[in-house]
Amino acid sequence: MSDDYSQLLDATIQHLEGLKSRGVRHVAVAPETLRSLAQPAKSEIARTAAPVPTAKPTIQSAIRNPQSAISTPVAEQESLLALPGEAAPATAPLDPKEKAAAFAALRERALACVKCPHLASSRENVVFGVGSIDAQLMFVGEAPGADEDEQGEPFVGKAGQLLTKIIQATSLQRADVYIANILKCRPDTPGQSAGNRKPTSDEMATCIPYLHEQIDLIRPKVIVALGATAVEGLLGKTIGITKLRGAWKTYRGTPLMPTYHPAYLLRNQAMSEKRKVWEDMLAVMEKLGMPISQKQRNYFLKA
Repeated sequence: MSDDYSQLLDATIQHLEGLKSRGVRHVAVAPETLRSLAQPAKSEIARTAAPVPTAKPTIQSAIRNPQSAISTPVAEQESLLALPGEAAPATAPLDPKEKAAAFAALRERALACVKCPHLASSRENVVFGVGSIDAQLMFVGEAPGADEDEQGEPFVGKAGQLLTKIIQATSLQRADVYIANILKCRPDTPGQSAGNRKPTSDEMATCIPYLHEQIDLIRPKVIVALGATAVEGLLGKTIGITKLRGAWKTYRGTPLMPTYHPAYLLRNQAMSEKRKVWEDMLAVMEKLGMPISQKQRNYFLKA
C-alpha cells in the first residue's frame, strides 16, 4: 500500500472519528456509490483486459487499486464518501409528481416514527415541516416547542410569528419558503409543566436523516440555520452562534447561513441585534438574486 494511499485512508478515518466524537452516528453515502458497491467485483483479468478510463472511481475500486484514488481530483475523492453535511444533491431534475409522492411518503414515515420512545410517548404531534416543497429558501430550527407540538407545525409561537415577519420583510411569504426542524418531536421535559430543553446530540443524530431527505427533495438554493443548536446539529460546530453567524457555510452541497434564532431577538430587542439578523437576511437575498430596495437595506439602521 502506497504512502499516499495510507495518508488518504488515515485522513478519512480521522475525519470519521471526529464526527463520532461530536455525536454523529450516521454517515450518508451517495446513491451512486451505493450502486457501485452493490455490483459484484470483477475478476482481475476482466479489470485489466477491459479498463474504463472515463468512469469515476468508487470506494470499492479505490481499495482494489489505490493509485486510482491518488490520481483522482480532490473534489471527486470527497464525493466517494459523502459525509453528513457534505453530500452534494443530485443534479437530475425531479419529476413533480414523483417528488410530491416521495415527499408525502417521507411525511408518513416521519409521522409514524418511534425511534425515540421517550419522545414518541410524550409528543402530541410530529412536527414534520411546512411550506413549499419547491422553495428556494429553507429555514431550519432545532426542535418544536409547546405551541408547535400542539399544532403540529413549526414556528407558530411568538418566535415563529417573528420569523414570519422576517420572511415577509424580504418580500416573500411564509408559503414561499420551507420551514423545518432538526428534531421532529418536542424534547420531553419530565417533571416540568412548562418550558423547553435542548435536544441531545443522540436525538438529533437519530432524527436528522428525515431532514436530509427533505433537503434532497426540496433542493433549496439557500438554507438558513436558526440558532446555535440548529447550527450544532447541522455542522457540529460548538464555538458559538455569535462567532458563526453571518459567515457562509455549506451543508449537503447547499449554501448555509447561520443566524440568531428569533427567540433571541425576543429576549434582546436591541436595534443592533435586529440589524445583525437583517444583514444575514440581506446576504441570503443577494445569494438568491432577489431584488433589494434601498428601504430594505436601511432596515434597523439608526436614523
